[in-house]
Amino acid sequence: MLASRRIPSTSLSRTTAGRKPATPLRATRVVPANRLSPVERKRVVTTLDSARFVDQPLLQVYAQLLDEDTYLCSVYSMYRILGGHRQVRERRRLARHPARVRPELVATVPGQVCSWDITKLAGPVKGRISAKATGLCVDRLSREIAKWWESLARA
Repeated sequence: MLASRRIPSTSLSRTTAGRKPATPLRATRVVPANRLSPVERKRVVTTLDSARFVDQPLLQVYAQLLDEDTYLCSVYSMYRILGGHRQVRERRRLARHPARVRPELVATVPGQVCSWDITKLAGPVKGRISAKATGLCVDRLSREIAKWWESLARA
């Protein structure tokens, strides 16, 4: 039995048994030295929410600001800051299309709505469909056969 792990030695492979246990991660996170201050973060959000940049992707905003010799932060930092404000989404104004309504056939009297089907009949030779076909038209309200027919199928 491995005393350090309190695991029976038969349940581990030789390579795993010889390893040292992994060191636990540090509980406190190190704050980067170049982290943006709250004032700088506010300036980034204000700039990105301005009317000039509200409909543009962040990469284009970044490029335009660099053309004007203005550097706020990296593109990734812009995404992180906007993510903290729940603004990471499609920034353009897109049309919202209404949900399509499936058409519904409603009959109030017999003969208004019919369903039909055509079936090709089996021929005298196995595996070959004959030129004959039958058709059936059923009334949706009364469920009665409105019409049926037998015909030669088109070649």
